[in-house]
Amino acid sequence: MVHFLTIGRLSRSIATTAKSATNKLQRNESILAVQAFGDSFLDTGNNNHIISITKCNFPPYGRDLVGRKPTGRFCNGKVISDLIAGALGVKELLPSYHDKNLQSKDLRTGLCFASGGSGYDPLSSKINRVIPLSDQVEFFREYKVKLKAVVGKERSETIIANSLFLISSGNNDILFSYFATRLRKLQYDVPTYTDLLATWASAFFRDLYKLGARKFAVLNTSPLGCLPFSRTIGGGIKRRCADDYNQAVQLFNAKLSAQLSSLSRELPQSTMVYVDLYSPLLDIILQPEKYG
Repeated sequence: MVHFLTIGRLSRSIATTAKSATNKLQRNESILAVQAFGDSFLDTGNNNHIISITKCNFPPYGRDLVGRKPTGRFCNGKVISDLIAGALGVKELLPSYHDKNLQSKDLRTGLCFASGGSGYDPLSSKINRVIPLSDQVEFFREYKVKLKAVVGKERSETIIANSLFLISSGNNDILFSYFATRLRKLQYDVPTYTDLLATWASAFFRDLYKLGARKFAVLNTSPLGCLPFSRTIGGGIKRRCADDYNQAVQLFNAKLSAQLSSLSRELPQSTMVYVDLYSPLLDIILQPEKYG
């Protein structure tokens, strides 16, 4: 089955949305773990160990997090993966797979494999020199072996089957691979490129399904045309939101939701939750007075 959810007012209502998702995703057991994949919306520190400019393990990042230290989260505090793991009662913070302080007990409730700067398009991770989704899948495969060694085969399969697979991607594809570097723009028009993105996304979801994933929560792509970068490049003299960026995002989001609907019918026992970040974020940007 596929469900459509909206995250409103950002972090304050992410917890409520996560609980709503839990009710829809839950079968015989509660969500036992959270496994996060994708980009900087979810990354909790996987870029710390790589050579890349796409890093944030330095101040002022982390100033509002427990310990007030930068951890590699692209935020002053918790990121969405932390908030959802907390809302589900799984754990307060979702550790990164490459965390040097990772303990065996952390494996039982899931890890973050996301890498800020990555995307469904393999070119995005090359441009940003970060961990591609293909490698994130391989790291998850390694994780499964480690989890089995800690809790045994039967329990590890139960944990994976009752994990929430949280995914955020597509942002860097449209922003960097298509508009900023123009590498894909020279090859494809927007409709063709967004078709490709949807195809790559579907292949990624299938890869996770083959490894035991059954419960998916997929964040759509945000209003990239309203980022300061996009406003400067394509927003005109008044630096309004760049319409061409947002139109590309809207087209991809529609195709992403269609792919999820199709996969939910095709893949046995799978549940796909389409999480709308685009609409509430755009509303906050265009009508900030509504939100104080």
